[in-house]
Amino acid sequence: MEPEEIREGYLVKKGTVLNTWKAVWVVLSEDGLEFYKKKADSSPKGMIPLKGATLISPCQDFGKRMLVFKITTDKKQDHFFQASHVEERETWVKDIRRAITCLQGGKTFARKSTRRSIRLPDTVNLPELYFLMKDQDDGVKELKLEQENRIFNHCFIGATVVDWLISKGKARNRPEALMLATGLLNEGFLQPAGDMSKEGAESGEHSSFLDQTNALYYFADSGFFCEGYSSDEDVLVKEEFRGNIIKQGCLLKQGHKRKNWKVRKFVLRDDPAYMHYYDPTKGDDPLGSIPLRGSVVTAVEFVPDAKKYDIDGNLFEIITSDEIHYFLQAATGEERKEWIKAIQTVLKSGK
Repeated sequence: MEPEEIREGYLVKKGTVLNTWKAVWVVLSEDGLEFYKKKADSSPKGMIPLKGATLISPCQDFGKRMLVFKITTDKKQDHFFQASHVEERETWVKDIRRAITCLQGGKTFARKSTRRSIRLPDTVNLPELYFLMKDQDDGVKELKLEQENRIFNHCFIGATVVDWLISKGKARNRPEALMLATGLLNEGFLQPAGDMSKEGAESGEHSSFLDQTNALYYFADSGFFCEGYSSDEDVLVKEEFRGNIIKQGCLLKQGHKRKNWKVRKFVLRDDPAYMHYYDPTKGDDPLGSIPLRGSVVTAVEFVPDAKKYDIDGNLFEIITSDEIHYFLQAATGEERKEWIKAIQTVLKSGK
């Protein structure tokens, strides 16, 4: 019997010979992880057996490269993968860990219920706590704060995090809340924004998170950015990053000149409505942006030159108000529906 496929999608993987990071198509089955150069490839580039393997997440071996997890095989071979956002990483990690556990116990993989319990377990689940903190209605509010002639967008102060943890019954007192906040910082769920919080994070102290009103932090996969007062042009350029992140993830994008297809990380923002796209293997600077105001998004079944690159199915098109056409491919039909629905929701806001 063929092993059951559990999950598939794009991840960025570090090369085992060269230290380059490349986007690959990954398929998780009950007994291993296969990765392909392209989704359309029939043969995998490699296979990672999960029997006897261990997983570390987050893996902080690469400095500023965030959202990395490490799989070490039974033969002590290390494999490093990077997700495009926190929720994606946690979903992959959860399923891989469960597959490893099932192999150890000789059991068949079965998904656990994804319903969240109201109260955290005795052993604190930091990913679950992080998602509760990000809840738009009942979580920690992201603000626009000014400090030392700089404006920090989509951030919050350390004291607010501590207050929230206590008010929601996640901690009994400030020292206990500080311990939880430090755990979230050390695990990469929270990031330091200003100079003070960065110094605290690098201090090596037991509590590297600062319970102070002038220590700034942000969610790891938020729309955080910092701007100064250097020129009016800087502020204008940053304007398109002000919106809340509605959806993010990897898609295949057709190039406008060569018509080739490459994996890009997309971030959809509202107010103003933009889609920024990035090289998922590199830093945070976008390669480009799609202004969505006045645009149209539709599912399509045919894209010129797509067949030449083995691109077929789950395609959609964005036509901007300037009549520029962007052709994209989602990993699955369901994912295409989700992206189109999210873009249409942003378009209805009219901003």
